Amino acid sequence: MRKSYLDNLRWVTVILVVFYHVFYMYNGQGILGTLGKITDLEVQYYDIYQYIVYPWFMALLFIVSGVSARYYLEKHTGKEFIKSRTVKLLVPSTIGLFAFQFIQGYINCSFGDMQSAPVPAAIKCLIYCLSGIGVLWYIQMLWLFSLAAVLIKKIDRDRLWNVCRKTPFWVLILIAPFFFLAGQVLNTPIIVCYRFGLYFLAYLLGYFVFSHDEVIGVTKRFFWLFAPVAAVLGIAFCIVYFGQNYADVPVNRTPLFLLYGWFGCVAMIGGFAKFFDFTNDFTKWMSSHSWGLYVFHYLGISLVALYLAKPGLIPAWASYLLSTAAGFGLSYILYFVISRIPVYRWMVLGISKKKETRNV
Repeated sequence: MRKSYLDNLRWVTVILVVFYHVFYMYNGQGILGTLGKITDLEVQYYDIYQYIVYPWFMALLFIVSGVSARYYLEKHTGKEFIKSRTVKLLVPSTIGLFAFQFIQGYINCSFGDMQSAPVPAAIKCLIYCLSGIGVLWYIQMLWLFSLAAVLIKKIDRDRLWNVCRKTPFWVLILIAPFFFLAGQVLNTPIIVCYRFGLYFLAYLLGYFVFSHDEVIGVTKRFFWLFAPVAAVLGIAFCIVYFGQNYADVPVNRTPLFLLYGWFGCVAMIGGFAKFFDFTNDFTKWMSSHSWGLYVFHYLGISLVALYLAKPGLIPAWASYLLSTAAGFGLSYILYFVISRIPVYRWMVLGISKKKETRNV
C-alpha cells in the first residue's frame, strides 16, 4: 500500500524547491552563481523565504528517499534495487549531462560571460556539461546512498531496523545533537551542496526510523510539540542570520541552522502524516509529475533570468512571475515530450519504458 502522506510530502517539497530557486536566482544576499539582485530595494525582505526553507527541505527529501528505499527493499532484491536506482539516478546525472543538461550548463556559464573566455571549444563543451549538473547533485548523492543501503540491509539483517520501530518522541529530540555533528563532517569545499555527513544521516534516519508506522504515529501525536519548536528555531535563525550567506560556512554549520533543520524535518513529516494522508486526482497527478518538475525546473527559471531579466527587458516583478511560470510550465512540457521519446527518455529522465516515474 502506498503511503499517501509520503507522496504528498515529496511533491510539495519539490514545489518549495522551485519557489526557492526563483528567489535564489534574484537573491540580494550576495550568493554567487545566479543573476543576483535586480530590484532597487535596499533590502529584499522577501528573501527571507530562502532562510525559512533552506535548512531543512533537502534533508527532508533525503529522509523521504531513505523511507522509500526501505519500502522498495522489502519487496525487491538488492540487485533489483541497484539496477533501478542506477537507471533512474545515475544515468540522468551522467549520460543526461551530455544528452540534455549541457543546455543548463551553458546558461549557468553565461551568467559569468564565460563564452568570451579564451578556452578551446572542446573544453568549453565539457565545462558546459559538468556545469549542467545543477540540481542533479541530489540524485548523484542519492545513488551513492542507495548502494550503501543495500550493503546496510545485508549487514543489519533488520536487527537495528526492528529496534528503531520503538523510537519514542524523546529519542527524536535527542537525535538533534547528532544531526548537528553530522553537519560538521564530509562537507565539500566550494560546491557546498554536497554535504555527505548531514544528508547520509538524513537518509539513514529515513531508512531505519521513519520507515516505521509506529514512529510516524509518534510524529503525529507530538506534532504540536515539534511544530512550535521548529517555528521558534526558524524565527531565531532568520533574525540572527538574515543578510548572511545561509548556504555556506559558517552559517550552514551553526547549531541554529542544523537544529532548525532537524526539527523542521520532523514537524513536516508529522504534519503531513496527520493532515495530508489522502489521495485524489490532483495529488496523484502532482506526485507522478514531481520527478520531471525537479529535473527541469531550474532551466525555465534561468532562461527568463538570462534572456529577459539580465538585459532589463522586463521589470523586476515580471522577472519573478515569469521565472515562476517558466519553472513550472517548461518543466511539465519537457517532461511530457521527453518521457515519450524512446532511448532519450532513458538518458535524460532514467525512464526505460513509456511510463511516468514516481518515487526517488
